[in-house]
Amino acid sequence: MVRSPAIIVATLNAKYIHTSLGLRCLLANMDLHGGAGLRAQTVLREFVIQQKPTQIVEELLALEPKVIGLGVYIWNVAETTQVVRLLKALRPDVKIVLGGPEVSFEVDQQEICRLADHVITGWGDVSFPKLCRALLDGPKPLMKVIAGEQPPLAELAMPYAEYTAEDLAKRLLYVEASRGCPFKCEFCLSSLDKTAWAFDLEVFMAEVEALYQRGARNFKFVDRTFNLKIDNSVRILQFFLDRMARSPDLFVHFEVVPDSLPDRLKVLIAQFPAGALQFEVGIQSFNPEVQQRVSRRQDNLKTAENLRWLVRESRAHVHADLIFGLPGETLESFADGFDRLHALAPHEIQFGVLKRLRGTPITRHTAAFAMVYDPQTPYTILQNATVDFAAMQRIKRFARYWELVANSGRFAASLKLLLAPGSAFHHFLAFSDWLWQSTGKTHEFALEKLVDLLHAHLTAVRGLPAPAVRSALLADYLASGARARPACLADLLTTARNPEPAGAARPRAERQGRHVNQLAQPDASAHRDAIHKAAAAA
Repeated sequence: MVRSPAIIVATLNAKYIHTSLGLRCLLANMDLHGGAGLRAQTVLREFVIQQKPTQIVEELLALEPKVIGLGVYIWNVAETTQVVRLLKALRPDVKIVLGGPEVSFEVDQQEICRLADHVITGWGDVSFPKLCRALLDGPKPLMKVIAGEQPPLAELAMPYAEYTAEDLAKRLLYVEASRGCPFKCEFCLSSLDKTAWAFDLEVFMAEVEALYQRGARNFKFVDRTFNLKIDNSVRILQFFLDRMARSPDLFVHFEVVPDSLPDRLKVLIAQFPAGALQFEVGIQSFNPEVQQRVSRRQDNLKTAENLRWLVRESRAHVHADLIFGLPGETLESFADGFDRLHALAPHEIQFGVLKRLRGTPITRHTAAFAMVYDPQTPYTILQNATVDFAAMQRIKRFARYWELVANSGRFAASLKLLLAPGSAFHHFLAFSDWLWQSTGKTHEFALEKLVDLLHAHLTAVRGLPAPAVRSALLADYLASGARARPACLADLLTTARNPEPAGAARPRAERQGRHVNQLAQPDASAHRDAIHKAAAAA
C-alpha cells in the first residue's frame, strides 16, 4: 500500500514547459534542514494556471496531505488564491504554507495571506523544512509570518537531482550559478539584495555535468548578472562550448549585464554555433535622467557597443529588454530610445510595460509622478504624469502587436518595409493604431490574416508599391512554412512548395531559428532589392 505524503510542495506555472526551480530547492533541503526522513514524506506537484482550481484541489486532496506549500508569483496569485479558498473550505485542518516573491511583501494587504496558515517571506530553503517539521512533530509554530533564513550558499543542498527524466526530455531546466544582484534598479525586486552570491563553482559545475550526462540539453540560467564574475562566466561558457560538437542540440540562455563584455567572454561567445546561445540584455531605458531616477547604473555607449558586437560578430540570439512607463519617461524620449535600440538590430526587442512589483522601491515615485497602477495583478501602470491613460493603452497594444509581428520572426522582409525610412517606433505605432482601429483585436490573429492586414497597411495607408510589398510578404510567408492562402498572395502561391528536406536538422528553438535564418533564404538578395526600391519610392 502506497503511503500518502505528509507534505506537498506545489505551484501553478504559466506553461507546462516551465519547471519550478524554487520547489526543487525546497525538496532538496527537506532532510538537511528539516531532519532525516522529511524528504521521503514530501512530493512535488506542478500545475498550470489554465487548469480549473477545482481540478487542482481535487488532485492535491486525493493525496491526503497534512501540509501544502504553495509557490506564489505575480503570474499565478489570482489562480492560487482561488485554490487556497477551496482548500480551506474543504479541508481546514490541512496547513497551508505560502512562499515566493508575491507574498514576501505587503503580506497584510493580501487575501491569500489571510487565508493561509503560514507565510514565509524571502528565502524558503531552510525555513520551510523547519516549519514542516514543527507542523508535523511540534513544537507548534506560533508565528504566522516567518522571515525566511538566508544562510551562506554552501549550507544549501543543490536541487538538480530533483529534475525528473520527463523534465529533462520535455521542459526548460532552470539553473542558478549565483543568487542576488548588486544593482539597485528600483523596478526590480533584486534591488533589495545586498549583493550577488555565487555558489561554489566546482560543486555547481559537477551538478551541471550530472544533468548533461542524464540527457539535459536545454539550460536557462536565472542569474540576474551572469557576467558579473568573469572567471566563473568563462568557466561555464567553456563547459558548454566543449560539449557543442557532440551535442549540437545544446541550448543555453543567460541574462547579462549590458555594459560589461570583456574580451575573454567575447572570444568564447564567438565560437558558439548559431542558435546555441541566447542572451537577454536588460536595457530598460536609454534615457540618462530616467536611469538616474530609478537608480539604474548603465554606460549607454558601452552598452550599445556590446550589443552591436553581439549582433554582428557572434551568432548568439539576442533579446534586448525595454520598459515603458518609468517615472519621467515621455512618449518621445522612449521613442528615441526604442529607435536607438532598433538600430542596433537585436533579434528581439522585448517591450514591456512597467509593473509595480510588491516590495520594489519604485513606489517612492508614486506621488511625485502621479503613478497610477492597476490594483489587480500584474499591477501594470495605467498612467503617470507624462503619459496619460489613452497613450498608455496605445503602447500596450503596440507591445502586443510587436510580439506578433516583429519578435515572432515571421515577417523579416515585410518588417523592413514597415519600419523604414525614419523612426521605426513611430512607423510601428501608426501600424498599431491602424490595426486596432481596423480589427478591435489584440489576440487570435491567424498568420494569413496578419499577412493580409500588413498588405493593406503597407499599400493603402503607407502607399508603398504593391509589387514590392507582395514580394516581401511572399518571401516571409513561404519561409514560415504555412500552407493556407492569404488573399493578397493567392495568385502567387502555387501548390509547388519548397518542403523541408528529409532528415533536415530542426532548429534548437523554432522562433530563434526564424531569426537566424531570416536572411539566409535562396532569393534573399532579390527580396532585399525589392525592399530598397519600395523604400526609395516611399
